[in-house]
Amino acid sequence: MTVSRARRRRRDLTLALAAVPALVLGGLTAAPAQAAPADDIRVNEVVTTGSVEDSIELYNKGTSTVDVSGWILKDDDNGSKYTIAAGTTLAPGAFRAFDVHGKFGLGSSDKARLYLPDGSTLVDSHSWSGHSSPSWSRCPDGTGAFKAAAVTLGAANSCGGTDGGAGQVAWPGGGAVTTADAANVFGGDLSGLHQEGDVLWAAQNSGKLWRLVRDGSGGWTPDTGGGWSSGKTLRFPGGSGAPDSEGVTVTGAGAAGGVFVASERNGDASGTSRLSVLRYDVAGTGSTLTATREWNLTSDLPSTGSNAGFEAVTWIPDASLTAAGFKDASTGAAYAPAGYGAHGGGVFFVGVEGTGAIHGYVLQDSGAFTRVASITTGMAGVMEVQWEPQASRLWAVCDDTCGGRHRTLKVDAATGAFAVSATYARPTGMPDYNNEGFALAAADECVAGSKPVYWSDDSNTGGHALRRGTVGC
Repeated sequence: MTVSRARRRRRDLTLALAAVPALVLGGLTAAPAQAAPADDIRVNEVVTTGSVEDSIELYNKGTSTVDVSGWILKDDDNGSKYTIAAGTTLAPGAFRAFDVHGKFGLGSSDKARLYLPDGSTLVDSHSWSGHSSPSWSRCPDGTGAFKAAAVTLGAANSCGGTDGGAGQVAWPGGGAVTTADAANVFGGDLSGLHQEGDVLWAAQNSGKLWRLVRDGSGGWTPDTGGGWSSGKTLRFPGGSGAPDSEGVTVTGAGAAGGVFVASERNGDASGTSRLSVLRYDVAGTGSTLTATREWNLTSDLPSTGSNAGFEAVTWIPDASLTAAGFKDASTGAAYAPAGYGAHGGGVFFVGVEGTGAIHGYVLQDSGAFTRVASITTGMAGVMEVQWEPQASRLWAVCDDTCGGRHRTLKVDAATGAFAVSATYARPTGMPDYNNEGFALAAADECVAGSKPVYWSDDSNTGGHALRRGTVGC
């Protein structure tokens, strides 16, 4: 009788699993953890371009947890491989994305292949002849064919198409967008922004902080005083390491109380996540800034790829949160700032690129921290977050991964949690740039019902990293 190719593959996988040695625990012999069928694990999403390039997502379509420790991911080259870490399991219906950048790259005509630990038993694969736009995703998850879709690494695929912008409305301001910097000032990698009156703080991924001042024509230029003309190099506490600085903000004390930077890793150990918020005293004139405090939040959050972690940070005053009825997720009760001791008078909200989540933290002066919120934005990634006090809303911004989509969130009176209040398309006059930063002017800059906003383009398109638009007041 002829045996189908699919049945032969399942039989081969079963035999391969049977050959996996039993685990010896305390002198007792136990069956291996992955008694579930190995071919329940599927390559479910592949991203080859954009800010989360070289990512492969696996999905468990079965009914039992599968231990994928030691399993191997490859592209079309047998000489390159990524070995999944020990202790990695996939529960039924679970998604897990792996950042394989640094082990191999996924090209425009390539494959994503999954093998058992023996390196020769193929579990699943997907091949393509053009870069993902922006993602190659199985629809439906685990069983369907691959199609172009929105990036949803670590979550269910967006099988309705690449837009993912249900309920999206036009930008709430003018459509015109102009450059806001001189040509070729910053180069690539300009990321987070925060406007503090006549100063625009800008974080650059290469471990640099800029203090920008107005250029007299609606744009910004590097401050030439205090050693800021070329930006200042950032260091972790003690003077070592190079923070991958992605987001920047200040508290109600302004820069005099410290400038806070969100970092996703140490550039000197770029393959390892280090999800930190760092405080810098910016009063000196030297060319290097060493953090006076680090809140390393890595252990408190789900693991992410080393280049898919903290991308944004903003600060919300305690008074704004209590007035809105914000609920503390750590206690299940109304947020009570007095219970946290000295903590700067507010909560820091950090955006995660790889998950599209925003997490709120009380960062105590002592170095302790408490997570008081975890917010699902519904976007594939969050590249910037900004609090707009005049409208009591939190902005979440996605780059070209989501077509430049912006979402606003407000505290829901019924639940005390942040919820999406609006979804906006990018301005009609702005192409789909790789915008990783966004800042809003304060209410005192409102003229005829609108005020300036600014974006930073990580790709420095056309030699410009800053652009200016407007939003309604």
